[in-house]
Amino acid sequence: MPQTNDPFLEIRPYHDEEVPAAIERLVSDDEFISAILKYRFPKLSGSFRWLFKPLLKQYLRAKWSKIKTVRDVQMNVASYMQSMIKNTSEGFTTSGLEKLDPNQSYLFVSNHRDIAMDPAMVNWCLHTHGFDTVRIAIGDNLLKKPCATELMKLNKSFIVKRSVKGPREMMKALGQLSAYIKHSIDEKQSVWIAQKEGRAKDGNDKTDPAILKMFYVEGRREKIPFAEYIASLRIVPVTISYENDPCDAAKANELYRKQEDGAYEKGEFEDIESIVQGIVGQKRRIHVAFGDVIGNEFETPDALAVEIDRQIYKNYHLFPSNYIAAGEDHASITDTDRVLFDSKISSLPEGVAQIVKSMYAMPTAKKSDFPIKQ
Repeated sequence: MPQTNDPFLEIRPYHDEEVPAAIERLVSDDEFISAILKYRFPKLSGSFRWLFKPLLKQYLRAKWSKIKTVRDVQMNVASYMQSMIKNTSEGFTTSGLEKLDPNQSYLFVSNHRDIAMDPAMVNWCLHTHGFDTVRIAIGDNLLKKPCATELMKLNKSFIVKRSVKGPREMMKALGQLSAYIKHSIDEKQSVWIAQKEGRAKDGNDKTDPAILKMFYVEGRREKIPFAEYIASLRIVPVTISYENDPCDAAKANELYRKQEDGAYEKGEFEDIESIVQGIVGQKRRIHVAFGDVIGNEFETPDALAVEIDRQIYKNYHLFPSNYIAAGEDHASITDTDRVLFDSKISSLPEGVAQIVKSMYAMPTAKKSDFPIKQ
């Protein structure tokens, strides 16, 4: 049973002793079973799907019977990651991990292009280089279904309460979140969090100083100066670069509709569809770059945000798709690259196509905005 005096019970991931019961709740969840059948066997009619449910539950109980701990969950996820990378990419590379210590914990602040894949890619790099995996910050907007909460908390995710309203409730939630991040770092558990709320749908990776102010809520409570407290978190900016974004057209369509109509109303399952598309869609090449640990030289959230942005863009790996979209010639561009990119753009409505081009071109422009620090 979870401790009743646990100050982080509402938001933290599951502990080892909570894993078997969470898995049983998942397998017993009709919505979860239906979702698997829908995505795995989309052509099954409703009546046949009903017949398959007890068989799938039985299969999952047997398959997951040996999963007893958080590490067991992580090892299962790792096997899925290996096959997913093999089937949906043409190469995976990483850089910068040699500067980090596998026995140390870090607060990884990364750019955010894909809901599930970004932290998964960071975890894959860490796992394959002898580091422990991270605790993942995830917004409660993605946890509208009980089965989604179970899945995320099993996978070392902790909850960011975006939906709270009212100044007092917001401050309480921010204090709890800030304290939990520091608690994790002190427990030698690294943390992954996006540099801003929501994905950079326009390709402009920009750190929101509000996230950095949240980090410091616990530092202010402890009366520690900003720069000193930030240094204690061992922040490492991370840049994730995808040659092809499986969700690019959907993101661009959302931005286009906002431009044309002034607003965009997401469908009930749109976030889930984005997660699935990000997992199964073709990404071509992927690069994950880990930056330098940030010390105590930044006195304000704004100054810190500039440094995180600088590192993220300095380490952005430009692919042919970026150069082609920006109209730049580059030795790495092949005829196949041009054909693939042109066919992508020509298949989209004009307004959406222009946003997609801008999305891929953005990193080439932004990289030059942040000259390499001497």
